[in-house]
Amino acid sequence: QVELVQSGGGSVQVGGSLRLSCTASGYTDSRYCMAWFRQAPGAERVRIARLKIGDGAATSTYTDSVQGRFTISYDSTVNTLYLQMNTLKPEDTAMYFCASTRQLKMGGCPLDYKYWAQGTQVTVSS
Repeated sequence: QVELVQSGGGSVQVGGSLRLSCTASGYTDSRYCMAWFRQAPGAERVRIARLKIGDGAATSTYTDSVQGRFTISYDSTVNTLYLQMNTLKPEDTAMYFCASTRQLKMGGCPLDYKYWAQGTQVTVSS
């Protein structure tokens, strides 16, 4: 059984930085996708960064709103996914979730993720 445990987050002022962590356990797949989602109050949950891992490589993608400010990474030695968030803006305020799932048979990542962490709140104030 895969378990994701998330940490980090909190409150920060505009322009500040935060790092989220998500430690995975119970994973047996060699090719998988890990991602960060966020959900602002009254809005849908959206994926903001994704990491496709397998075959000795990791490929990242970002949504436009965080491109250049956020960095997704994975440390396989401690099975932990990170989201480094820099130059934070008030519109980054949301509940953040990490998620993971197996890659599709033909490669690529599905739209739906199977495993989810509990989420942490990020609040950016001006």
